Amino acid sequence: MNPLLARLHPYPFERWRQLTADIVPPAHLAPISLGIGEPRHRTPELIERALVAALPMLSSYPATAGEPALREACAGWLARRYGVDVDAATQVLPVNGSREALFAFTQTVVDPTRGSATVLCPNPFYQIYEGAALLAGASTAFVPTDATRNFAADWASVDEATWKHTQLVFVCSPGNPTGAVMPLAEWKMLFELSDRHGFVIASDECYSEIWFGSEPPLGSLQAARMLGRHDWRNLVAFTSLSKRSNVPGLRSGFVAGDARLIKPFLLYRTYHGSAMSGVVQRASIAAWADEAHVEANRALYRAKFEQVTPLLARVLDVRLPDASFYLWAGVPAACAGDEIAYARGLLAQYNVNVLPGRLLAREVNGRNPGAGRIRMALVATPEECVQAAERIVAYSESL
Repeated sequence: MNPLLARLHPYPFERWRQLTADIVPPAHLAPISLGIGEPRHRTPELIERALVAALPMLSSYPATAGEPALREACAGWLARRYGVDVDAATQVLPVNGSREALFAFTQTVVDPTRGSATVLCPNPFYQIYEGAALLAGASTAFVPTDATRNFAADWASVDEATWKHTQLVFVCSPGNPTGAVMPLAEWKMLFELSDRHGFVIASDECYSEIWFGSEPPLGSLQAARMLGRHDWRNLVAFTSLSKRSNVPGLRSGFVAGDARLIKPFLLYRTYHGSAMSGVVQRASIAAWADEAHVEANRALYRAKFEQVTPLLARVLDVRLPDASFYLWAGVPAACAGDEIAYARGLLAQYNVNVLPGRLLAREVNGRNPGAGRIRMALVATPEECVQAAERIVAYSESL
Protein backbone atom coordinates (compact mmCIF):
# COMPACT_ATOMS: atom_id res chain seq x y z
CA MET A 1 0.00 0.00 0.00
CA ASN A 2 1.02 3.61 -0.51
CA PRO A 3 2.88 4.48 2.72
CA LEU A 4 1.62 8.07 2.51
CA LEU A 5 -1.85 6.82 3.47
CA ALA A 6 -0.53 6.31 7.00
CA ARG A 7 0.01 10.08 7.29
CA LEU A 8 -3.70 10.86 6.94
CA HIS A 9 -5.66 11.97 10.00
CA PRO A 10 -9.13 10.57 10.74
CA TYR A 11 -11.84 12.79 9.28
CA PRO A 12 -13.43 15.17 11.86
CA PHE A 13 -16.82 13.45 11.74
CA GLU A 14 -15.27 10.03 12.29
CA ARG A 15 -13.31 11.37 15.26
CA TRP A 16 -16.50 12.87 16.68
CA ARG A 17 -18.36 9.57 16.25
CA GLN A 18 -15.62 7.86 18.23
CA LEU A 19 -15.76 10.51 20.97
CA THR A 20 -19.54 10.12 21.33
CA ALA A 21 -19.90 6.34 20.87
CA ASP A 22 -20.81 5.90 24.55
CA ILE A 23 -23.56 8.54 24.58
CA VAL A 24 -27.26 7.61 24.51
CA PRO A 25 -29.21 10.84 23.83
CA PRO A 26 -32.62 11.33 25.49
CA ALA A 27 -35.25 9.52 23.46
CA HIS A 28 -38.01 12.04 24.24
CA LEU A 29 -36.15 14.78 22.35
CA ALA A 30 -36.00 14.56 18.57
CA PRO A 31 -32.39 14.62 17.32
CA ILE A 32 -31.22 17.85 15.69
CA SER A 33 -27.89 17.85 13.86
CA LEU A 34 -25.96 21.06 13.31
CA GLY A 35 -22.72 19.14 12.90
CA ILE A 36 -22.41 18.38 9.18
CA GLY A 37 -22.44 21.16 6.59
CA GLU A 38 -24.76 19.38 4.18
CA PRO A 39 -27.40 21.60 2.53
CA ARG A 40 -30.93 20.37 3.23
CA HIS A 41 -33.05 22.95 1.45
CA ARG A 42 -35.19 21.75 -1.45
CA THR A 43 -33.39 21.20 -4.76
CA PRO A 44 -34.87 23.66 -7.32
CA GLU A 45 -37.31 22.06 -9.72
CA LEU A 46 -35.63 23.63 -12.75
CA ILE A 47 -32.49 21.57 -11.99
CA GLU A 48 -34.49 18.38 -11.50
CA ARG A 49 -36.32 18.94 -14.80
CA ALA A 50 -33.06 19.52 -16.67
CA LEU A 51 -31.60 16.37 -15.13
CA VAL A 52 -34.53 14.21 -16.23
CA ALA A 53 -34.60 15.71 -19.72
CA ALA A 54 -30.93 14.84 -20.18
CA LEU A 55 -31.23 11.15 -19.25
CA PRO A 56 -30.72 9.99 -22.88
CA MET A 57 -27.14 11.30 -22.59
CA LEU A 58 -26.32 8.35 -20.33
CA SER A 59 -25.65 6.35 -23.49
CA SER A 60 -22.55 8.40 -24.34
CA TYR A 61 -19.15 8.94 -22.74
CA PRO A 62 -18.70 12.58 -21.66
CA ALA A 63 -15.60 14.62 -22.50
CA THR A 64 -13.34 15.52 -19.58
CA ALA A 65 -13.24 19.16 -20.69
CA GLY A 66 -17.03 19.28 -20.57
CA GLU A 67 -19.49 20.57 -23.12
CA PRO A 68 -18.71 24.01 -24.56
CA ALA A 69 -22.20 25.07 -23.43
CA LEU A 70 -21.36 24.26 -19.81
CA ARG A 71 -18.04 26.11 -19.90
CA GLU A 72 -19.83 29.09 -21.44
CA ALA A 73 -22.47 28.94 -18.70
CA CYS A 74 -19.75 28.97 -16.04
CA ALA A 75 -17.95 31.86 -17.72
CA GLY A 76 -21.23 33.73 -18.02
CA TRP A 77 -21.91 33.33 -14.32
CA LEU A 78 -18.43 34.63 -13.46
CA ALA A 79 -19.07 37.69 -15.62
CA ARG A 80 -22.43 38.42 -13.97
CA ARG A 81 -21.31 37.64 -10.41
CA TYR A 82 -17.80 39.11 -10.34
CA GLY A 83 -17.52 41.25 -13.46
CA VAL A 84 -14.62 39.21 -14.83
CA ASP A 85 -14.14 37.93 -18.36
CA VAL A 86 -12.57 34.49 -18.74
CA ASP A 87 -11.90 32.41 -21.84
CA ALA A 88 -14.38 29.55 -21.54
CA ALA A 89 -12.18 27.29 -23.68
CA THR A 90 -8.89 27.68 -21.78
CA GLN A 91 -9.62 29.23 -18.38
CA VAL A 92 -12.64 27.20 -17.21
CA LEU A 93 -12.92 23.49 -16.42
CA PRO A 94 -15.98 21.62 -15.03
CA VAL A 95 -15.27 19.40 -12.00
CA ASN A 96 -17.17 16.86 -9.95
CA GLY A 97 -17.61 19.17 -6.97
CA SER A 98 -14.98 21.36 -5.32
CA ARG A 99 -13.85 18.63 -2.90
CA GLU A 100 -12.73 16.28 -5.67
CA ALA A 101 -11.12 19.13 -7.58
CA LEU A 102 -9.19 20.50 -4.59
CA PHE A 103 -7.66 17.07 -4.01
CA ALA A 104 -6.85 16.41 -7.68
CA PHE A 105 -5.44 19.90 -8.27
CA THR A 106 -2.97 19.39 -5.45
CA GLN A 107 -1.67 16.23 -7.11
CA THR A 108 -1.17 18.24 -10.30
CA VAL A 109 0.62 21.19 -8.73
CA VAL A 110 2.90 19.69 -6.09
CA ASP A 111 6.35 18.66 -7.31
CA PRO A 112 7.97 16.55 -4.55
CA THR A 113 11.19 16.26 -6.61
CA ARG A 114 11.98 19.92 -5.92
CA GLY A 115 13.09 19.15 -2.39
CA SER A 116 10.97 20.06 0.61
CA ALA A 117 7.55 20.74 -0.89
CA THR A 118 5.19 22.62 1.42
CA VAL A 119 1.47 23.28 1.13
CA LEU A 120 0.18 26.14 3.25
CA CYS A 121 -3.28 25.84 4.82
CA PRO A 122 -5.51 28.05 6.95
CA ASN A 123 -6.11 26.89 10.52
CA PRO A 124 -8.89 25.94 11.30
CA PHE A 125 -9.43 24.42 7.88
CA TYR A 126 -11.21 22.00 5.57
CA GLN A 127 -9.35 18.72 6.05
CA ILE A 128 -9.21 17.88 2.34
CA TYR A 129 -6.43 20.49 2.01
CA GLU A 130 -4.18 18.61 4.41
CA GLY A 131 -4.98 15.14 3.04
CA ALA A 132 -4.37 16.25 -0.54
CA ALA A 133 -1.00 17.72 0.43
CA LEU A 134 0.14 14.64 2.32
CA LEU A 135 -0.81 12.24 -0.47
CA ALA A 136 1.00 14.46 -2.97
CA GLY A 137 4.18 13.93 -0.95
CA ALA A 138 4.25 17.43 0.51
CA SER A 139 4.38 18.63 4.09
CA THR A 140 1.73 20.95 5.48
CA ALA A 141 2.25 24.26 7.23
CA PHE A 142 -0.48 26.35 8.80
CA VAL A 143 -1.03 30.08 8.55
CA PRO A 144 -1.36 31.65 12.01
CA THR A 145 -4.78 33.20 12.58
CA ASP A 146 -5.93 36.22 14.51
CA ALA A 147 -8.92 35.44 16.74
CA THR A 148 -9.57 39.18 17.22
CA ARG A 149 -10.20 39.45 13.46
CA ASN A 150 -12.57 36.46 13.18
CA PHE A 151 -9.63 34.07 12.72
CA ALA A 152 -8.36 35.88 9.63
CA ALA A 153 -5.11 34.53 8.21
CA ASP A 154 -1.99 36.43 9.27
CA TRP A 155 0.03 36.14 6.06
CA ALA A 156 2.71 38.53 7.27
CA SER A 157 3.61 36.21 10.16
CA VAL A 158 4.69 33.32 7.90
CA ASP A 159 8.50 33.13 7.96
CA GLU A 160 10.69 33.30 4.86
CA ALA A 161 11.92 29.73 5.29
CA THR A 162 8.33 28.47 4.93
CA TRP A 163 7.59 30.69 1.94
CA LYS A 164 10.78 29.43 0.25
CA HIS A 165 9.46 25.87 0.12
CA THR A 166 5.76 26.64 -0.40
CA GLN A 167 4.36 25.41 -3.72
CA LEU A 168 0.62 25.73 -3.04
CA VAL A 169 -1.48 27.93 -0.75
CA PHE A 170 -5.09 27.12 0.07
CA VAL A 171 -7.45 30.01 0.70
CA CYS A 172 -11.04 29.54 1.85
CA SER A 173 -13.16 32.67 1.51
CA PRO A 174 -15.87 32.74 2.77
CA GLY A 175 -14.19 30.56 5.32
CA ASN A 176 -15.08 27.21 6.81
CA PRO A 177 -15.72 27.25 9.76
CA THR A 178 -15.49 30.98 10.54
CA GLY A 179 -17.46 32.52 7.67
CA ALA A 180 -14.82 35.25 7.29
CA VAL A 181 -14.30 36.91 3.88
CA MET A 182 -10.83 37.95 2.74
CA PRO A 183 -10.68 41.70 1.94
CA LEU A 184 -8.85 43.22 -1.02
CA ALA A 185 -5.84 44.27 1.06
CA GLU A 186 -5.17 40.67 2.07
CA TRP A 187 -5.50 39.50 -1.52
CA LYS A 188 -2.98 42.14 -2.56
CA MET A 189 -0.51 40.87 0.05
CA LEU A 190 -1.01 37.25 -1.00
CA PHE A 191 -0.61 38.02 -4.70
CA GLU A 192 2.62 39.91 -4.01
CA LEU A 193 3.91 36.96 -1.98
CA SER A 194 2.99 34.61 -4.83
CA ASP A 195 4.89 36.80 -7.31
CA ARG A 196 7.92 36.81 -5.02
CA HIS A 197 7.99 33.10 -4.18
CA GLY A 198 6.23 31.50 -7.16
CA PHE A 199 3.58 29.46 -5.34
CA VAL A 200 0.12 28.68 -6.72
CA ILE A 201 -3.05 29.90 -4.97
CA ALA A 202 -6.07 27.58 -4.79
CA SER A 203 -9.06 29.66 -3.71
CA ASP A 204 -11.96 27.61 -2.31
CA GLU A 205 -15.13 29.73 -2.77
CA CYS A 206 -17.92 27.19 -2.39
CA TYR A 207 -19.81 29.35 0.18
CA SER A 208 -19.73 32.53 -1.91
CA GLU A 209 -23.50 32.75 -2.49
CA ILE A 210 -24.64 32.60 1.14
CA TRP A 211 -23.97 36.04 2.59
CA PHE A 212 -25.60 38.47 5.00
CA GLY A 213 -24.30 42.00 4.33
CA SER A 214 -25.29 44.54 1.71
CA GLU A 215 -22.60 43.40 -0.74
CA PRO A 216 -21.67 39.87 -1.92
CA PRO A 217 -18.29 38.47 -0.88
CA LEU A 218 -15.22 39.43 -2.88
CA GLY A 219 -13.93 36.60 -5.08
CA SER A 220 -10.30 35.85 -5.90
CA LEU A 221 -10.63 36.47 -9.65
CA GLN A 222 -12.49 39.68 -8.92
CA ALA A 223 -9.74 40.79 -6.52
CA ALA A 224 -7.09 39.98 -9.12
CA ARG A 225 -8.92 42.04 -11.76
CA MET A 226 -9.29 44.99 -9.36
CA LEU A 227 -5.54 44.85 -8.79
CA GLY A 228 -4.73 44.75 -12.50
CA ARG A 229 -3.92 41.03 -12.70
CA HIS A 230 -5.89 40.07 -15.79
CA ASP A 231 -4.02 36.87 -16.63
CA TRP A 232 -4.91 35.26 -13.24
CA ARG A 233 -1.24 34.35 -12.83
CA ASN A 234 -0.77 31.38 -10.45
CA LEU A 235 -4.42 31.61 -9.35
CA VAL A 236 -7.25 29.09 -9.68
CA ALA A 237 -10.69 29.60 -8.09
CA PHE A 238 -12.90 26.65 -7.10
CA THR A 239 -16.66 26.90 -6.85
CA SER A 240 -19.56 24.50 -6.55
CA LEU A 241 -23.31 24.19 -6.97
CA SER A 242 -23.75 22.18 -3.75
CA LYS A 243 -24.36 25.09 -1.38
CA ARG A 244 -25.44 27.67 -3.96
CA SER A 245 -28.18 25.51 -5.47
CA ASN A 246 -28.82 22.84 -2.80
CA VAL A 247 -27.57 19.95 -4.92
CA PRO A 248 -24.79 18.26 -2.88
CA GLY A 249 -25.62 14.95 -4.53
CA LEU A 250 -25.10 16.38 -8.02
CA ARG A 251 -21.33 16.73 -7.42
CA SER A 252 -20.90 19.64 -9.79
CA GLY A 253 -18.68 22.69 -9.85
CA PHE A 254 -15.93 24.29 -11.88
CA VAL A 255 -12.48 25.81 -11.61
CA ALA A 256 -11.35 28.98 -13.35
CA GLY A 257 -8.16 30.96 -13.58
CA ASP A 258 -4.64 30.70 -14.97
CA ALA A 259 -4.76 28.85 -18.31
CA ARG A 260 -1.20 27.62 -17.75
CA LEU A 261 -2.50 25.66 -14.74
CA ILE A 262 -5.85 24.64 -16.20
CA LYS A 263 -4.19 22.87 -19.16
CA PRO A 264 -2.09 20.37 -17.14
CA PHE A 265 -4.99 19.96 -14.71
CA LEU A 266 -7.16 18.86 -17.65
CA LEU A 267 -4.45 16.38 -18.68
CA TYR A 268 -4.35 14.93 -15.15
CA ARG A 269 -8.14 14.64 -15.05
CA THR A 270 -8.22 12.90 -18.45
CA TYR A 271 -6.05 10.09 -17.07
CA HIS A 272 -7.84 10.15 -13.72
CA GLY A 273 -11.25 9.49 -15.31
CA SER A 274 -12.86 12.63 -13.92
CA ALA A 275 -15.27 13.49 -16.73
CA MET A 276 -18.58 14.93 -15.54
CA SER A 277 -21.67 13.01 -16.67
CA GLY A 278 -23.49 14.64 -19.55
CA VAL A 279 -26.70 14.43 -17.52
CA VAL A 280 -25.08 16.39 -14.68
CA GLN A 281 -23.66 18.88 -17.17
CA ARG A 282 -27.11 19.73 -18.54
CA ALA A 283 -28.51 20.16 -15.03
CA SER A 284 -25.53 22.34 -14.16
CA ILE A 285 -26.12 24.60 -17.17
CA ALA A 286 -29.66 25.21 -15.91
CA ALA A 287 -28.39 25.94 -12.39
CA TRP A 288 -25.65 28.42 -13.37
CA ALA A 289 -28.07 30.28 -15.64
CA ASP A 290 -30.65 30.99 -12.91
CA GLU A 291 -30.31 33.36 -9.94
CA ALA A 292 -33.89 33.38 -8.63
CA HIS A 293 -33.44 30.12 -6.73
CA VAL A 294 -30.12 31.37 -5.32
CA GLU A 295 -31.75 34.53 -3.96
CA ALA A 296 -34.54 32.49 -2.39
CA ASN A 297 -32.00 30.14 -0.82
CA ARG A 298 -30.01 33.06 0.60
CA ALA A 299 -33.17 34.63 2.03
CA LEU A 300 -34.00 31.39 3.84
CA TYR A 301 -30.54 31.25 5.43
CA ARG A 302 -30.74 34.92 6.40
CA ALA A 303 -34.05 34.35 8.15
CA LYS A 304 -32.61 31.44 10.13
CA PHE A 305 -29.52 33.38 11.18
CA GLU A 306 -31.63 36.38 12.19
CA GLN A 307 -33.67 34.17 14.51
CA VAL A 308 -30.92 31.94 15.88
CA THR A 309 -27.93 34.25 16.36
CA PRO A 310 -29.51 36.57 18.99
CA LEU A 311 -30.73 33.55 20.96
CA LEU A 312 -27.30 31.93 21.04
CA ALA A 313 -25.55 35.22 21.81
CA ARG A 314 -27.20 35.12 25.26
CA VAL A 315 -24.99 32.18 26.27
CA LEU A 316 -22.21 31.81 23.68
CA ASP A 317 -19.53 34.05 22.19
CA VAL A 318 -21.05 34.25 18.74
CA ARG A 319 -21.90 36.76 16.05
CA LEU A 320 -23.29 36.82 12.53
CA PRO A 321 -20.57 35.71 10.06
CA ASP A 322 -19.70 37.56 6.87
CA ALA A 323 -20.97 34.61 4.83
CA SER A 324 -21.44 30.78 4.74
CA PHE A 325 -24.01 28.81 6.76
CA TYR A 326 -21.86 28.28 9.87
CA LEU A 327 -21.75 29.84 13.31
CA TRP A 328 -18.30 29.65 14.95
CA ALA A 329 -19.07 30.06 18.63
CA GLY A 330 -17.07 30.20 21.83
CA VAL A 331 -18.39 27.93 24.57
CA PRO A 332 -19.48 29.30 27.99
CA ALA A 333 -16.82 30.16 30.56
CA ALA A 334 -18.21 27.43 32.81
CA CYS A 335 -16.68 24.88 30.42
CA ALA A 336 -13.17 26.26 30.94
CA GLY A 337 -12.59 26.18 27.20
CA ASP A 338 -13.33 22.46 26.84
CA GLU A 339 -15.58 22.46 23.81
CA ILE A 340 -15.48 18.67 23.50
CA ALA A 341 -16.96 18.24 26.98
CA TYR A 342 -19.53 20.95 26.14
CA ALA A 343 -20.56 19.25 22.89
CA ARG A 344 -20.75 15.83 24.54
CA GLY A 345 -22.99 17.19 27.29
CA LEU A 346 -25.23 18.95 24.77
CA LEU A 347 -25.72 15.72 22.86
CA ALA A 348 -26.21 13.61 25.99
CA GLN A 349 -28.74 15.92 27.63
CA TYR A 350 -30.49 17.71 24.75
CA ASN A 351 -29.90 15.54 21.63
CA VAL A 352 -28.30 18.40 19.65
CA ASN A 353 -25.19 17.58 17.64
CA VAL A 354 -22.50 20.23 17.02
CA LEU A 355 -18.86 19.84 15.99
CA PRO A 356 -16.04 20.68 18.45
CA GLY A 357 -13.67 23.26 17.01
CA ARG A 358 -10.39 21.53 17.75
CA LEU A 359 -11.39 18.69 15.40
CA LEU A 360 -11.26 21.23 12.56
CA ALA A 361 -7.78 22.53 13.35
CA ARG A 362 -4.23 21.50 14.16
CA GLU A 363 -2.13 22.40 17.18
CA VAL A 364 0.71 24.76 16.27
CA ASN A 365 3.22 26.02 18.84
CA GLY A 366 1.18 24.46 21.62
CA ARG A 367 -2.11 26.09 20.58
CA ASN A 368 -5.12 24.73 18.74
CA PRO A 369 -7.12 27.69 17.34
CA GLY A 370 -10.32 25.64 17.42
CA ALA A 371 -10.12 24.92 21.14
CA GLY A 372 -12.97 26.44 23.10
CA ARG A 373 -15.21 26.84 20.05
CA ILE A 374 -17.92 24.84 18.29
CA ARG A 375 -19.13 24.90 14.70
CA MET A 376 -22.85 24.90 14.02
CA ALA A 377 -24.23 24.46 10.50
CA LEU A 378 -27.68 26.05 10.21
CA VAL A 379 -28.76 23.65 7.47
CA ALA A 380 -31.83 22.18 9.18
CA THR A 381 -35.33 23.65 8.85
CA PRO A 382 -35.96 27.05 10.47
CA GLU A 383 -38.09 25.37 13.13
CA GLU A 384 -35.37 22.84 13.95
CA CYS A 385 -32.67 25.53 14.07
CA VAL A 386 -34.69 27.65 16.51
CA GLN A 387 -35.48 24.59 18.61
CA ALA A 388 -31.79 23.64 18.66
CA ALA A 389 -30.87 27.18 19.74
CA GLU A 390 -33.41 27.05 22.58
CA ARG A 391 -31.97 23.73 23.77
CA ILE A 392 -28.42 25.16 23.60
CA VAL A 393 -29.53 28.13 25.71
CA ALA A 394 -31.15 25.84 28.28
CA TYR A 395 -28.10 23.58 28.44
CA SER A 396 -25.65 26.48 28.71
CA GLU A 397 -27.66 28.15 31.47
CA SER A 398 -27.68 24.88 33.42
CA LEU A 399 -23.88 24.65 33.58
